[in-house]
Amino acid sequence: MNILQPKDGSALTRRLHSLLATTALVFALLPGSAQAVPAFNRQTGQNCVACHAGGQFPELTPYGRLFKLTGYTIGERSIPISAMAVASLSKVANTSKSDDPGADFQKNNSLIFATASLFLAGKVTDNIGAFAQITYDPYATQTPDGSFHGHSNADNIDIRYADRFITDKRDLIFGFSANNNPSITDPWNTAAAWMQYVPVPSPTSSRFIDGNAPYPGYGAGGNLAGLSGYMFWNQTIYAELAGYGTSRGVSSFMSAGVADADKTKLRGVNPYWRLAYNREWGAHSLMVGTSGMVSRVYDDPLDTSDPATTHRFRDLGLDAQYQYLLDPHAVTAQLAYMNNQVRYSETGIGAAPPGTNLSDTNRVLRGKLTYVYEARYGGGLGLFNLSGTNNPVYVTYNPGGEGSTPSAGQPAGNRTGSPSTRGMTLEAFWTPIQYLRVGAQFTGYNRFNGASKNYDGYGRNASDNNSLFLYTWLAY
Repeated sequence: MNILQPKDGSALTRRLHSLLATTALVFALLPGSAQAVPAFNRQTGQNCVACHAGGQFPELTPYGRLFKLTGYTIGERSIPISAMAVASLSKVANTSKSDDPGADFQKNNSLIFATASLFLAGKVTDNIGAFAQITYDPYATQTPDGSFHGHSNADNIDIRYADRFITDKRDLIFGFSANNNPSITDPWNTAAAWMQYVPVPSPTSSRFIDGNAPYPGYGAGGNLAGLSGYMFWNQTIYAELAGYGTSRGVSSFMSAGVADADKTKLRGVNPYWRLAYNREWGAHSLMVGTSGMVSRVYDDPLDTSDPATTHRFRDLGLDAQYQYLLDPHAVTAQLAYMNNQVRYSETGIGAAPPGTNLSDTNRVLRGKLTYVYEARYGGGLGLFNLSGTNNPVYVTYNPGGEGSTPSAGQPAGNRTGSPSTRGMTLEAFWTPIQYLRVGAQFTGYNRFNGASKNYDGYGRNASDNNSLFLYTWLAY
């Protein structure tokens, strides 16, 4: 695998200095106290490391998992507002093979304000709590003249009722959640909604960073409307059953700010389930689990009149997580596998074209090992592998025919018809105070869209997508 070599090292150095200067300014403006600041920390009076492994939000400790499962109700009511913001820089290894680098790699090697979120979170009553996120994307849309315009919309929402019964022989936590994202309720970070945790910028220069590399996920996506019931027995067995549908009517706030043409529209009630075994001993904890979802997604969100115009997804997952938490060390190992099957609609715009597959199966394997020392200095290694059925519909390369210009296949083109993609991510981060994390990720590819060399038919190699991602993440 090729190592990323910036062509203009001085330019990258200047931008790195700008990022560090921004970080230093933010650091200087923050209070020096080590008291907990975000909404949940104010509520519990605990430092971030109590709920987050090595202080690495949002990865949860056993205590953090209990806090979530008991409905965010531990502690006293406090100001239920927090915010976060991310500044970042993305650099793709090779942009020279693009006819239009400005469009294919927007803001490449530029320091940007990437995203911001407002959180309404915390205890409502002794049994009711909530976690609601509203996210602003400064690069949500782009006009023909190249100008970007920001937009806000509902992000992750989880509103819970929970209770707990403890006797000498029994510890039962049970609850219900109204939420908008399958697995957002999950207390382990191997869940599809949580395994990718660093916010991803929208400009296309970030299209190959770790957050956009293959991750396990569900065909239904997010911004839905769901109701789930769950239980955690003796801190050992976790079970959850949920149903999801289209966000509309009284549940329309679950997708507030999302244009109707961009919403996921589901046919009927779509089931999701989760089962996990958990064991904790001393500084160690181990979880092994499975999850799945069956969903029917309309091809055209603006036309749901014909039930035949739906993709049918069946997603089955296996996952495991191990943690060792004993000051000054925090170790987390995660492994997640997802088998995604899709059967294309019988008619309409989503129907399989003649000569292509009527259904496809993709398999995603993702692993990650993270170490944090003194809740300040950390690093991680992530591996990812996507494999699946070949399908002519994926092919974008058409030499000599319509769409045969070089720009037709880049930078995410496909000449093989295969989705196969694999690579790794190395990360290092520093948390000078619990409000702030500074990180660097290098994501390298040895296979992309079915090939290591010339994957798009116009000379682009998998290693050309190797990406450096620098970020400053503030949560306050």
